[in-house]
Amino acid sequence: MKPNLTGVAETLLLPLNIRARESQRPDAILKDQAVEDLIERLDYDFSGFKFDKEDEVGIILRVRQFDRYAQDFLTRNPNALVVHLGCGLDSRFERVDNGLVEWYDLDLPAVVDLRRQLLGGERPRYHLLGCSMLDQPWLDELSALQPRPTLFLAEGVFMYLEEIQIKLFVLSLCERFPGAELVFDGFSQLIVWANNRMLKRKKISAHYSFALTNGKDLEGWGGDIHLLEEWRYFDCDEPRLRNVRWASHIPPLRKSSGIFRYRLG
Repeated sequence: MKPNLTGVAETLLLPLNIRARESQRPDAILKDQAVEDLIERLDYDFSGFKFDKEDEVGIILRVRQFDRYAQDFLTRNPNALVVHLGCGLDSRFERVDNGLVEWYDLDLPAVVDLRRQLLGGERPRYHLLGCSMLDQPWLDELSALQPRPTLFLAEGVFMYLEEIQIKLFVLSLCERFPGAELVFDGFSQLIVWANNRMLKRKKISAHYSFALTNGKDLEGWGGDIHLLEEWRYFDCDEPRLRNVRWASHIPPLRKSSGIFRYRLG
């Protein structure tokens, strides 16, 4: 199947290919048979996507850390509601499902249509939302449900939005889902600039806008936002990062990218 995706939607194919190749390694950090099977069904030229080995490891570590945050939340709140913003073709629900969670995968309509064709549709406790995360109707729909502990995951999403868009969205979550947790990843301004050059070289019509170095900055937005944790890629002693371990001793490089976890409201 040929994925007719453009712009930001097309960027989901980059980590998808990396995850598939990682899963095939005998020493894989993250095994995912679903993505191995999926990549074989896509008619797409991945040869133009060349990354440094350490960059690919970083992407895999990011996926694993998001999984761990989801698993931790479900351990504390088995009957939770989880919303995976910008889900792409990720199979996180299958990787972390505890048999009780109510899960919503959300992405742009073209991506959700592709998911339905490749991965199937909705089923008990699993739902699809084909819309922009900035649309209001889905927020109205979910906030009207019976209150339950809620987790929002946004992996590889916020950097494509303007800061004012993210601020208004997060404040809306604070109002509608008090006590919810939000997990997203972000880059410093330096990495935003470097990745925009990469996207331009690969002729992908997408652009990074939002940069974040200090997770505490969001606490100044109002809405009773509390930073619970910052996770940096050098926080884990991954042997495959040994060639770039020197960067962990230089603060601007050590803090150039990370994952941020918040409690809202």
